[in-house]
Amino acid sequence: MTNSMSTARKSVETTESYEKYQGLVKGTNINQTTLLATDYLNHFNEIIMLIDMIPSMPDCIEDVAAWEPKSYQDHFRDSGFSDGGLAVEAYEFVPAQYRLPFERLISQLNALVKQVATRLMEASVAENQQEIAAMALFGPEMRLMVEKAGAVINGETQGHDQADIDAVLES
Repeated sequence: MTNSMSTARKSVETTESYEKYQGLVKGTNINQTTLLATDYLNHFNEIIMLIDMIPSMPDCIEDVAAWEPKSYQDHFRDSGFSDGGLAVEAYEFVPAQYRLPFERLISQLNALVKQVATRLMEASVAENQQEIAAMALFGPEMRLMVEKAGAVINGETQGHDQADIDAVLES
């Protein structure tokens, strides 16, 4: 089979699989257009809540530092989400127009959370209350990124402006 025929066949199979999963996710908490589920964002909402609590509960810094990124698929494998298995399977067929901005946002959010966690631990060890307070202010920026990821999950394809994200990471 020639390379172009193989590519065409793979494209048809992918389209058929996408349509199959659109039918399978109907009536679930998985978006029928994007094949993504907002439940994944709970992984980030939990860490943001901890970061928000730091000014009044500095003991949360250790919990923030212990946080680890979790892939979309691993989140659903480990969660009690009723359609977790379906979410994992469907992820392979998420159209690139949603998957690419989603993965970019998640990667950037993971980096930001890890950077804030590292700086919080360093500030805690140094007993630098001003730095701890400054790091706790990143919660709203993280929430904005989670909202953008939620928008992609719900079918919007305009992601967060890269310059805005870079500015947050550099501050």
